Amino acid sequence: MLTAPAVFLKQGQKLQNTSVYIRKKDLETATGKYLAEKLKVEPWYKDIVPNFRLLASESLGDGFESGHAFTSVCINTGIYLSWLVSHCLQKGLTFKRANLKHISDAAQLHSSGQEAHVVVNCTGLSALKLGGVEDKNMMPIRGQTVLVRNEANMMCSSSVTDDGDDEVCYLMQRAAGGGTLLGGSYQRGNWDSQLDPNLAVRIMKRAVDLCPALTGGKGIEHLDIIRQGVGLRPYRHGGTRIEKEKFKGVWVVHNYGHGGYGYQSSYGCSQKAVRLVGETLATKSKL
Repeated sequence: MLTAPAVFLKQGQKLQNTSVYIRKKDLETATGKYLAEKLKVEPWYKDIVPNFRLLASESLGDGFESGHAFTSVCINTGIYLSWLVSHCLQKGLTFKRANLKHISDAAQLHSSGQEAHVVVNCTGLSALKLGGVEDKNMMPIRGQTVLVRNEANMMCSSSVTDDGDDEVCYLMQRAAGGGTLLGGSYQRGNWDSQLDPNLAVRIMKRAVDLCPALTGGKGIEHLDIIRQGVGLRPYRHGGTRIEKEKFKGVWVVHNYGHGGYGYQSSYGCSQKAVRLVGETLATKSKL
C-alpha cells in the first residue's frame, strides 16, 4: 500500500484513490476538449501515476463506456497555501502588497531598497492588463464549486455534460477535514464572480449521481453544505508562458497562464522558472 510522507500531511496533502468515467459522446463538447487528455482510455500519465489501471466494464455504471483509476494527490488548498507562506517566511522572504501599472515597477519593491536584479511575473489573469505584459491570450475560465461536509473517501470525475456544454462533474475529499469539493463548470471568457444557484443544484445532483455514497443514496437534500465558491481560472490560449525578457533594463521571468492546473503543474513550472532566473543572474554577473 502506498502511503504519503509525513510532510504531505503538514502541507494539507494526501494520496487518494481516483477514478475517471468516460462517455464517447462527451468528447466533442467544450468540457470534453478541455479534458481531452484525461478522457483518453490510456492518458499520457498512465506510466507515471501509481496503481494505474483500466476499469472493468461492470464497474463503470450506466452510460459509461470506459474509465480508469489510479492513485493521485489531493490538496487542502487552505492548509497548503498557509504552509507555503510559512515556509517562505522561514527562508527570510518578505511579502508586500502594491498596485503596479507596469511590470518593471516591481523591481523597485525589493526589501533591500535597491532595484531587484530579476522580477518573476506570476500575475495570472492580471497579465491581461498589466503594463509591459498585456497578454491578449489570457482569459478567465469560470468555475463554480460546492464544498460539503459529507465524505466520499475518494476522488472521481466523469465526462458527463448533459446539463450544459461547459459544465463538468468531479468531487474530491480534501485532507485534514477540509470537506469534499463538488464541481463544477468550465465557462470560457466568463468574468461573473457571482454564484449561480441553479448551477449549484446541478453540480450537487451530478456529484450524488456519480457517487451515491456521499449521502448514503438519499439525494442532494442530505448534503451538508459548508460554502459555495466561484473562481476564475487564469487560462492562456497557447499554453502556460514560462520565458524571460527585458523591460526598461529589468529582466522579467514570466510564469503564468496555468488555467485550472496551477497546483498540479506548480513544481515543474517553478523549476523551469528558477532555471531561467539562474541564467539571467549568470548573464548579469558577466557584465
